[in-house]
Amino acid sequence: MTLMLRTEGLAKTFVLHTQGGKRLPVLGGVEFAVAAGECVALHGPSGSGKSTLLRCLYGNYKPSAGRVLLRDGDREIDLTAAAPGEVIALRRGLLTVVTQFLRVIPRVPALEIVAEPARASGLPAEEARARAAALLTRLRIPEPLWGLAPATFSGGEQQRVNLARGFVVERPILLLDEPTASLDPANRETVIELILEAKARGAAVAGIFHDAEVRSRAADRLFELQEGKAAA
Repeated sequence: MTLMLRTEGLAKTFVLHTQGGKRLPVLGGVEFAVAAGECVALHGPSGSGKSTLLRCLYGNYKPSAGRVLLRDGDREIDLTAAAPGEVIALRRGLLTVVTQFLRVIPRVPALEIVAEPARASGLPAEEARARAAALLTRLRIPEPLWGLAPATFSGGEQQRVNLARGFVVERPILLLDEPTASLDPANRETVIELILEAKARGAAVAGIFHDAEVRSRAADRLFELQEGKAAA
């Protein structure tokens, strides 16, 4: 079993500077791991630190203590010690995150938004657009919308564009933040298929799935969090 992503003693405390420096511990001593070809669901009550852990795994939050280790071939890279340029390089080569919300430059067409990560990874423009078109088709975004900016789309359509963008490059580590939150049953089924395909090609998947059916079908196991620690 090859561990693609793991943490050692991960902790995160927020300091509320507008409230006299009050400290808010969210994560403490988290030991988490995901193997190649495995999907692990972060699970626990609201406020247990699931979203904070996911953001630490992607490098959006810097942990207060501990390490986040990514597997790159025969070496492990400590994301928490990486310089900003290294973090960007890791995201382009190893790590993808898919959230519920699409945050992109306005007025860029949906097809180009989805194709951009594939072009950035080195694919020729036409091949990148072909991959983007295939995913937009699978996620039921009508072709007449591909040339329009997603700012004009419904919330569910924007989420599907974001999902297509996240899956367009087959990176070895995939982080998912409620990927089916606003989707209808048909598109939810497509997302489950995309997750299972990612696992089959050896990707390590970690995510937050509030939908119990998605969680039961996509995840191999749960990682329970309770007040920011792995539940006993």
